[in-house]
Amino acid sequence: MTTFKPLPPYSKDELQQLYPESLQLQLVQVILRHGMECVCRSPVNFDCDVDIEQESVHPCRLDFEMYSHPLFLAHPIRPSIDTLRRPDFRHAQDWPYCKAAKFVTSTLIDSNGGFDELKYRRRIETFGADDSPAIAKGPESEVDAICRPGELTDEGRETTLALGQRLRRLYVDQLHFMPDLIHNTDSIYLRATPIPRALESVQQTFAGMYPRSARTADFPPPIIFARSPADETLFPNETNCRRFAQLARAFAQRAAGRWNESDDMSYLNKVLGKWMPETSPRIAVDSHPRLSGIMDTVNSTLAHGPATRLPKEFYDPKVLAIIDKIGVEEWFAGYTESREYRALGIGGLLGDIVGRMVEATQGANHSGATSNQNAIKLGLSGCHDTTLAGLLTSLGAFDGERWPPYTSHIAMELFKQEATPVTSSSSTSVDTPHTSKTWFSSLFPFLSSPLSTSADSIPRKPAAPLTPTQSASLDPYFVRIRYNDRVMRVPGCAAPRNHLEGDASFCTLKAFKEIVDDFVPADWRRECGSNLDAAAFPVTKQPAGFPPTPST
Repeated sequence: MTTFKPLPPYSKDELQQLYPESLQLQLVQVILRHGMECVCRSPVNFDCDVDIEQESVHPCRLDFEMYSHPLFLAHPIRPSIDTLRRPDFRHAQDWPYCKAAKFVTSTLIDSNGGFDELKYRRRIETFGADDSPAIAKGPESEVDAICRPGELTDEGRETTLALGQRLRRLYVDQLHFMPDLIHNTDSIYLRATPIPRALESVQQTFAGMYPRSARTADFPPPIIFARSPADETLFPNETNCRRFAQLARAFAQRAAGRWNESDDMSYLNKVLGKWMPETSPRIAVDSHPRLSGIMDTVNSTLAHGPATRLPKEFYDPKVLAIIDKIGVEEWFAGYTESREYRALGIGGLLGDIVGRMVEATQGANHSGATSNQNAIKLGLSGCHDTTLAGLLTSLGAFDGERWPPYTSHIAMELFKQEATPVTSSSSTSVDTPHTSKTWFSSLFPFLSSPLSTSADSIPRKPAAPLTPTQSASLDPYFVRIRYNDRVMRVPGCAAPRNHLEGDASFCTLKAFKEIVDDFVPADWRRECGSNLDAAAFPVTKQPAGFPPTPST
């Protein structure tokens, strides 16, 4: 399966089983992989290991999951399949799957100092005969819907829109957790990585959950947070974290040593070797293109039309299974074995996620209901496959899983156990606008509570030093993880007193925080520049998904 397709709505019985009446939903944070992308290629061959300084998409990286911008060209990169050897086959270089190119809008400053919009159609120009300019065309001579490398395609927009509709059906229509009509996004946290397809996927998902008809006439532009690439933690940031880049190279090299001469790799070369370029005829973990680059190209072409497909050998079920198995080990084994790998790769993001959970509990402890009426209730974060798999693997919840398909998502749900059963959330059908807030509190509503700035604030405070009162404040709360609508289990939550009685999938917030706190970096930038002369692999494996032991 190359892309996740949302399931039909839960039945009443399924809903009651998944959401017990004794637990009241407090916060939902959805981390989603973008939809299908274009892996169309440039007709020019490039060495993907060279340093690129231009501020445009590097032509050789046409399916590189999260590094389609040259700022992120780092090891191990995933270059796509380039010109293949057989003269009777040519991987279509221009994909006609981006109709959004017909409706591009730019913001302009006008002569009066105000802002205006310019709507235009985008066409791609390329080299023609004798290097003269030529308009890029698709397989059927299309010129107005040609995709840029790495761009979110029409199919990707449709699947992320469907994901938003699925979230609306669950959290608005069925659970009544979120309002049917919203005046603003004060209670919604939107964020995306700097990669355009991730941002566009969040926008499509938001539009699916809250279409124009579910927003009031005076609805202001929603706020979508973004970070500088140097500060980005919404994906494993090899380029801006030197120590993590070292670790990633070491685990990739270990995978190459394990698999390059294996029977599985021999099978891949037997089936696919005839299609490889003469300059790199043998497939390997670290070949050119890399094995993971072949995987990306296969998955994306399989998700789109037959005119841009690869030869049928690339879709052989055994080939797909081998490539997936090796790719998962190469990219994600480090999270299962090394605390440092978890900390630098995904620890900052999980620290943010758990911090918002704790913030939600502190806002609700004074009166039994959320004291800050605009506290975050829903988060949507647009990211990448390496984010989702890295997050789940770091929690010990990815064993036996395949590479995350396009539009995959993780729902991190926070619940509060009620003394008496509740029939629904306290959410109303229409949210209540609040006009007395300052611009700062509207940007950061979760910081407007006095609890956030007091000395007793505990969102990023490690679980171990908590006072008895602080620790007790977390007692009624539970965390559950759903990945592509499947409930996932964190192994450390199975211990006695670490989960809801009778259901280990509901981890106590206290136990979940202890597990995550073990690899949340205290100073990510500093730790990224530390241990550069240290060994990449721990002396003994440090299993993921468990709280720290007294000896660690």
